[in-house]
Amino acid sequence: MSENNAPAIVSRVWSLCDILRDDGVSYSDYLEQLTYLIFLKMAKEYSEPPYNQPLWIPEEYTWDKLAGTSGPELETQYKLTLDKLGKTKGLLGEIFAGAQNKISDPAKLSKIIRVIGSENWVSMSADVKGDIYEGLLEKNAEDTKSGAGQYFTPRPLIKAMVECIDPQPGKTIVDPACGTGGFFLSAYDHLSKNHNLNRDQKKFLKTETFHGWEIVRTTYRLCLMNLFLHNIGDLSGSIPVTRNDSLLSDPGQRFDYVLTNPPFGTKSSVTITNDEGETAKQELTYNRQDFWTSTSNKQFNFVQHIKTLLKSTGKAAVVVPDNVLFEGGAGETIRKKLLETCDLHTILRLPTGIFYKQGVKANVIFFDNATAGPGLKTKDIWIYDFRTNIHFTLKKKPMKFEDLEDFIKCYNPENRHQRTEIWSETNPEGRFKRYSVEDILKRDGTSMDIFWLKDDATINPDDLPDPDELAAEILAELEEATGSFRDLVGKLK
Repeated sequence: MSENNAPAIVSRVWSLCDILRDDGVSYSDYLEQLTYLIFLKMAKEYSEPPYNQPLWIPEEYTWDKLAGTSGPELETQYKLTLDKLGKTKGLLGEIFAGAQNKISDPAKLSKIIRVIGSENWVSMSADVKGDIYEGLLEKNAEDTKSGAGQYFTPRPLIKAMVECIDPQPGKTIVDPACGTGGFFLSAYDHLSKNHNLNRDQKKFLKTETFHGWEIVRTTYRLCLMNLFLHNIGDLSGSIPVTRNDSLLSDPGQRFDYVLTNPPFGTKSSVTITNDEGETAKQELTYNRQDFWTSTSNKQFNFVQHIKTLLKSTGKAAVVVPDNVLFEGGAGETIRKKLLETCDLHTILRLPTGIFYKQGVKANVIFFDNATAGPGLKTKDIWIYDFRTNIHFTLKKKPMKFEDLEDFIKCYNPENRHQRTEIWSETNPEGRFKRYSVEDILKRDGTSMDIFWLKDDATINPDDLPDPDELAAEILAELEEATGSFRDLVGKLK
């Protein structure tokens, strides 16, 4: 099967979701059901020649048993299968844990089973299987009502971050908020294609390279399936992702690389229920000895957590919202500590219109850990402005990897210590500019929220973005302002 078949399979499998929407089945629910069924079909294929692997699944709950049933008995059989497999151990049990049938119409369930049964999933390369599942995840992310987009980082951005970090064989990679596993898959692809891996390195890549945390059960399940389809992890081995709040504690283990896009939204909170059954949100502050300061701000806690996760020679690339670059109080403390203990060498300012949550203003910060010692570890911060006068939309003009190639060239992954500024007095439109750490420390609040290019929209109204993009930006700013007012009211109380 060629790679060109992947989009066609995605389209055919996904088209069935429209049939189910009338029955109240959401995109996320449908994707979960597909996950269960594809896994069952693959188990059958692996048990047959030429693989002849032991069947992972009890015979009364196999694909053949399901596909050979129809009518009301099919719904009963499917429910029993999900319940039984959810009680098994290992990766199988984790994927099926808490699984429920969301397709109440046996005729429609039977049709989905026929479509999945018409493909030989195991014979596809990992690339093709992965492309199909990634395509399904992206379709799910496009459904803005489900909110699934917050777990889906644009793949061109992920690829660019991985290209810059340039992970090496035999090293460990962690994502403390791994979503559906996009960073793992891109790093796996990068290592496989750029290095002639020997047998031991391939085994390490499959079973020991990747470690992650994901707090949301549904997303965790999708991540495990995504990794399995890409040949990462082992059914009988340890599970590469932990379902938990990664911020709760220091895991004790240290890693070579952190690649992540922690969840947006400023406050961490827990829901408290009293004896009368009334519920209320309570801000969650992580009191950890390894953190520089205590705050309920989720992004700042993740930045501190990422510093803890790194080996002394470790490297990180992290997507952060704008407030991480300028917010005072705990934010200023954390920025100063980063400059002091790490080499925070690069900031990529991202355009709006690339995330499924509209109006998001974000950046990527790149920093290397350093051994303890006197003096600031950061000497210079290089900023690439990929936001001013750059406009993307998810449908009409989506961002492509090629759009980020100039940044990668400026970053210079081969030797980032040999860089050239694009900005100069004679080229004021240059997008790559260097600031000394002394320049940053002189700024109010140690702010790194820096722009120098002229915004064409302020000069020529014809250069304004599309109305829907402008509306999204305005809405995002209003939501941010509302959140700030809520915080202020809470502090006043």
